[in-house]
Amino acid sequence: MTVASRYAGFEERSSEFRGTRLQALVGGPPEGLPIVLLHGVGGSRSNWAFLAPELAKTRRVLAVDLPGHGRSSALPAAPGLGPYADRVAKLLEEEGLAPADVVGHSLGGLVGIRLAVRRPELVRSLVLAAAAGITSSTLRAERLLALVGWIQPGRRVSPHWRAVAGSAALKRAVFGHWFAADPVALSADAVEALLVDINLHSDTQSALNALARDDPRADLHDVQCPTLMLWGAKDNQLPLEDAFEYARRLRAPLRTIAECGHLLIVERPAACLDAVETFLRVRK
Repeated sequence: MTVASRYAGFEERSSEFRGTRLQALVGGPPEGLPIVLLHGVGGSRSNWAFLAPELAKTRRVLAVDLPGHGRSSALPAAPGLGPYADRVAKLLEEEGLAPADVVGHSLGGLVGIRLAVRRPELVRSLVLAAAAGITSSTLRAERLLALVGWIQPGRRVSPHWRAVAGSAALKRAVFGHWFAADPVALSADAVEALLVDINLHSDTQSALNALARDDPRADLHDVQCPTLMLWGAKDNQLPLEDAFEYARRLRAPLRTIAECGHLLIVERPAACLDAVETFLRVRK
């Protein structure tokens, strides 16, 4: 089943705000409680192809392409992640989907935090899946992110995602260590969800730069909504220690997924879905 077929029934949405066009897919019953899905750096709404359709069975789901990613245009300037959160806020208001539960992966988790701090009335709860912001704001991470932005490895691989999907060696090369605990086990659908949209990106470097400069710890006391930390137990990119620190500062529960790396929403979607639905069921 392709990404496009998984999103059958979803509709395209567009929002213009201060020179940036934000694109998203919306699906699920109009009367369902709204939930917003925010992907990681270099990702896109396709990353949610396993979770979004399941959530849309009962909820109104908004899967966003963040600025510079996928089908969304780049920001004119991005000094930090606040402007990313502002664009999401504008889309939420235009769609009448606030307050919403916000699920963010990696960069998307930090954008979710910024949204909850800047516009608390729009955020009902947060699920932070391997959220960036702690290890990613160190000097070492800043240098690594700058190197990744210069090389742009994903753009080189994206056109060949079918070849990657069919080769254990290529899956290890593309997704090993930093991304998936068991890259060889990734299905062809998972590889497509991770790679297919990368050639559409117009500016991921701004997000990488903003991410390296954004340490949210001084502002976490302003996050007033219920929060769940969700983490892969074998995340080599953003270690479990980050999850513990977030959980302590936010007084939030932490759920870990065994034998899972950084790309948990694609690597172990069923476990992620169970964690999200269980948390949101309690919050009703």
